[in-house]
Amino acid sequence: MDARFTAEQDEIRRTVREVLAKRCGPEDVRAAVRTGSGHDPALWTTLAEHLGLPGLALPEAHGGVGCTITELALACEEVGRFLAPSPLLSTAVLAAPLLLALGTDAQRAELLPRIASGELTAALTVPGPALATALALVGDNRGDWAGGGRAGGMQARRAGGTWRLYGEADQVLDGHSAGLLLVAAHAGGFARSRTLLFLVREGGVRTRRTALDATRPCARIQLRDVEAELLGEDGADVTGALAAAGDRAAAVLACEAVGAADRALERTVEYVGQREQFGRAIGSFQAVKHRLADVYVAVQTARSAAYYAAWATGQESGGVARSASLEGRWRETGGPVGGLALAQALQALQAAASEGIQLHGGIGFTWEHEAHLYFKRAAGDELLFGPVHRLRAHAADAARLFEQREVAV
Repeated sequence: MDARFTAEQDEIRRTVREVLAKRCGPEDVRAAVRTGSGHDPALWTTLAEHLGLPGLALPEAHGGVGCTITELALACEEVGRFLAPSPLLSTAVLAAPLLLALGTDAQRAELLPRIASGELTAALTVPGPALATALALVGDNRGDWAGGGRAGGMQARRAGGTWRLYGEADQVLDGHSAGLLLVAAHAGGFARSRTLLFLVREGGVRTRRTALDATRPCARIQLRDVEAELLGEDGADVTGALAAAGDRAAAVLACEAVGAADRALERTVEYVGQREQFGRAIGSFQAVKHRLADVYVAVQTARSAAYYAAWATGQESGGVARSASLEGRWRETGGPVGGLALAQALQALQAAASEGIQLHGGIGFTWEHEAHLYFKRAAGDELLFGPVHRLRAHAADAARLFEQREVAV
């Protein structure tokens, strides 16, 4: 592994940071989350049409830039630094890889160029609070999280040559504003029980929900006899594709969390250098130095893990694999590297955000200060994609870390 960034990667990071520094200050973030879509459409146009972020990890044949997931992760690190609300995560990180991996030639030709240009946004719709399970981040995703043939969840039924969907999904990232829904649903009852992915272009009831982290808007999706189109072919390895996409998404999320943690630490260091107590800056007190030094070590450790995960998952062809089981990838990489990096990054973000609030004193607890936004991002991401201890436990199980083995004497 060459730890140095290429000139192209450095340029991506610099350009995204410059744009967001001008367009995404704390007040801009607050204004954006109060809009109906939950993000600034003008900023999304800039990120998509001018910078090409949604198409970074998509092949040139489908209108993308042709980079790997590594470049997308580095761009998302800068997005996380400013907590910029946008459909980038739901569209480019969660939905687009599944369209590329499972879609038919016609589906990819129709949808991916529109996603790459930013014209079309998409949302992965998973029943209940099961996103981390569906992406195989906290356990095996071959269970009944999609419905299991029972009442509840999301059910798919074929009638008259078309698929019809029934059910409800909470916590769908950007589900209220997405132009396309990728819905995971259970089909086949008990006879041919399986999980399939469907495309829903219109129909259903979408309700934006109040979220702990307002910079990640989510919605409740209710489908009642809604017509859907099967993504790819019946019989495709949907759970394997979801697991592989989950590992890559975790690597991107880890980089995003590292960007947020770095910014929270940076703002805290700046503040303790200005705030005075007993006639001197509180940043000169040894106790404060030690606390911030611990956070710095945590952030740098998480950054190393996140960069390695982005590099490792980016070694696949074009950033996305069209086949190969998750177990095969784990044997090659030693485990789900994305999940481990995400656990490290979320822990670092929690530490940076918590210390930031504490060391900002009274102002750190107010709605007017941005410190609480980083704390909510840490808590919200752990609820959506964690928790940290389950991310690590699943990685340990996948690597068979605690299995008894014979030891040579």
